[in-house]
Amino acid sequence: MISLKDISKECCVSVATVSKALNDHSDISEETKKHVREVAERMGYRPNAAAQALKTNRTNNIGVLFVDEANSGLTHDYFNHVLDSFKRTAEDNGFDITFINGAKNRLHNMSYLSHAIYRGFDGVMIACVDFLDPQVAELVDSSIPVVTIDHLFNGRISIVSDNIKGMKELTTYVYEKGHRKIAYIHGMDSAVTMSRLCSFYKTLQDFGVAVPDEYVLAAPYRDTDAAFEATNKLLDLPDPPTCIMYPDDFAAFGGLNAIRKRGLRIPEDISVVGYDGIDLVNRISPVLTTLVQDTEKIGRMAAEKLISLINNPKGTVIEQVVIVGELEPGETVKKIS
Repeated sequence: MISLKDISKECCVSVATVSKALNDHSDISEETKKHVREVAERMGYRPNAAAQALKTNRTNNIGVLFVDEANSGLTHDYFNHVLDSFKRTAEDNGFDITFINGAKNRLHNMSYLSHAIYRGFDGVMIACVDFLDPQVAELVDSSIPVVTIDHLFNGRISIVSDNIKGMKELTTYVYEKGHRKIAYIHGMDSAVTMSRLCSFYKTLQDFGVAVPDEYVLAAPYRDTDAAFEATNKLLDLPDPPTCIMYPDDFAAFGGLNAIRKRGLRIPEDISVVGYDGIDLVNRISPVLTTLVQDTEKIGRMAAEKLISLINNPKGTVIEQVVIVGELEPGETVKKIS
């Protein structure tokens, strides 16, 4: 293993100079820094991570707490893009990422906080978990820098989609297509769900459209079976809706199956709307009408804010960053004259 002493001999400078050059100290000339770094690279020098952590109290490692209800992990068709963007941005800034295991597989049954301390994370990003879990609250209340996605905690930075505006745009689009009997199968209780549901009601109230209670049902996010059953309930109503809005695109596929199983056509017989803008919506026919979330920006902003909080805790503003999505008209909403 190449040491600082080996590099110092090759460069004909002291070990202290090599150390300062590699750590970008201001009292070393740029010419010397460049020479030392070139020699270190040529000799294959790699700093000892454990030694650096002891010296700087930093590991350059970020924890990611991601435990979705369906246990889909990195196959999650929405969050996998968010996580990929987060990972790329973190790595571009010299950080590695490590996932914090879920409750069933957690190391030695450690709490989330204990795991984060054990791994020596410089910070943690939290997404797609049960935010009411006491162990999540324990982690958020700790001194570890934390950024959350799609949930607000007092005194913590959060990156959130503009769910209110997104749902308003979708609902307005359906209304302007002539629909007045609009149903909504929303996700289970969460801050995201409440924002979208309130926006749905408010938008239709502003248009003077009444929403019967039987038109609004709940189903877990990304659950095609539950969406299938909820769709059948809506279609069995004496006065069924002309358009059904789903909690997410993946769940909408369950609705599409229920509709087609009855021999109904989309959108000729009934219109459907999703949410998220996952890749699959452009690979089905007809193309699903949806609200495309900016997953690249959500992940990038989460990483940038967390890294800023790690590197400059006193100078980083604790704020809520709202990311706006974009309506994808698709082909699944019929124009009613």
